[in-house]
Amino acid sequence: MKTKLLLVALATLIAHPAGAADQLKLAIGQRGLWDSSIAEIGTQFGIFAKHGLELQVFYTSGGGETQQAVISGSADIGVSPGTLGVLGAFAKGAPIRIIAGEATGTAEYYFVKADSAVQKNFKGVKPEMTLAYSTNGSGTHITALRFMKDYGFTAKLTATGNVPATFTQVMTGQVDIGFSTPPFGLDALAEGRARLIALANDLPSVRNQTVRVTIANAIDLARRPDVYRRFIAAYREAIDWMYSDPRAIEAFAKYASIPPATAQTVRDQFYPRAMLQLDEVKGMPELIQDAIAFKYVPAVLTQAQLDELLQLPKR
Repeated sequence: MKTKLLLVALATLIAHPAGAADQLKLAIGQRGLWDSSIAEIGTQFGIFAKHGLELQVFYTSGGGETQQAVISGSADIGVSPGTLGVLGAFAKGAPIRIIAGEATGTAEYYFVKADSAVQKNFKGVKPEMTLAYSTNGSGTHITALRFMKDYGFTAKLTATGNVPATFTQVMTGQVDIGFSTPPFGLDALAEGRARLIALANDLPSVRNQTVRVTIANAIDLARRPDVYRRFIAAYREAIDWMYSDPRAIEAFAKYASIPPATAQTVRDQFYPRAMLQLDEVKGMPELIQDAIAFKYVPAVLTQAQLDELLQLPKR
């Protein structure tokens, strides 16, 4: 009996060597942003390793692409897909679960070239003009739809990919109205080459709701629940560290290739700590109504569906 137990223990050690880190593949939309840097900076300073995790990070062109990576299983976790896109995919049977909030409100702004006829709050927009969003189902897609609905204008929605690509398309005249997220484009605004026309947080439906979430592949989540619990604990610790340790500003400046002073401005003026809360999806009833209005889902999700979808942290 003792020999059998010894063999079982030995087999377990071989399968799970002491100190071996559990691996997670992360798909993250839009490299270079404050909230897209958390996994890399947290890894750099040993936070995820402390929780027995090794992250493999890759970046996408936006929330829709991030979501598809998780659905297909090429990523275990997706950081910052738009909440409405996630609701729509889940309603169609996609194997995804929401494991945390990601952004309640958002730092995005909308801009035009300096010589554009479009003015503040989208005044002067004509139906033939183009309004950028990153990818289908992304947070920027949803925000663009909300601006048109709430501000009463029509434009041609155009998928432009990530923030740098969008900025280039606006400044070269390929797209009329672009979106950006600090630090991207702040220099062009300061130099007068571009004009800010709106903040995404001007919309109550954005600033009061969890417009982006963190998702997991449902199959892997069911297989390794403890790994995901440790991931959320480590991610929370990394966020707290980035708002409390002075080294975080220098780390983000290096990550985003910007001066430390700009990095400080980005964090302090555009990303309040409360924006990155993980524990709830705020405004879910309103989000579902928007999902119906924008045809992401055909009907209100039942409580049983929500209980299945929402696998949020338990503190």
